[in-house]
Amino acid sequence: MALAAVPAYATIIELGATKTPLIAPTCPPKSAPVQCTIIQTRATALETIGDGIAYPTTIKRSGRIVAFTVGLSALSNSRTTRLSEIKFLDHQYGGTTQVAISVLAPVGAKKLRQWKLVAESTLFHVQPYLGEVVQLPLQTTLPVARGDVVALTTPTWVPTLSIDLSTKQFAYRQSRKSNCPHPPSGEVAQLTVGASARYGCDYPGTRVEYSATEITTPPYPTNYVHGRRRR
Repeated sequence: MALAAVPAYATIIELGATKTPLIAPTCPPKSAPVQCTIIQTRATALETIGDGIAYPTTIKRSGRIVAFTVGLSALSNSRTTRLSEIKFLDHQYGGTTQVAISVLAPVGAKKLRQWKLVAESTLFHVQPYLGEVVQLPLQTTLPVARGDVVALTTPTWVPTLSIDLSTKQFAYRQSRKSNCPHPPSGEVAQLTVGASARYGCDYPGTRVEYSATEITTPPYPTNYVHGRRRR
């Protein structure tokens, strides 16, 4: 009698998805423009607390990132104001809104908060999607291993930060270690695979609106002929 084959399935996981859905960020009501810090600029951002969960984009099973989702602010309800702000931000931060998904691996002692870039997607031009939550499929998928984390990178600017949230429930860190109260004075985004950076700038009460879609590697069947024998 032939043995029935036991199927081995991959699993689809949305890394970074918590009970709070992703949104297109907005400025808090009645906040002055100078206080509305919803723009991530020239940095890699790593969510460290999401709905009270530490490092919610941590890889639990190896697989491949096939897409990522990002929430992008409309900046303003006024078309004229929005165009003016986009022009200013493009000039100030070296180009149009671009974003990539990054895979990081921890390096050295945990207290150093140092991460090495092990894989990164191509850059996506997302200015047409301002005001939307958009999922972006990857033409080339990214391998991930257990213990890696997924971050969001922009070499220019991207309006993807939700602010004034609970400092115990939400926080993120940027790929730099100085001048944290102010936007980076130069490029600090992790763009070179194999390079490492310290994530010394901590921003409690802020959420980076992103997640990543992983398809896990199917486990070997228990009857795999080259697997270890059971004793």
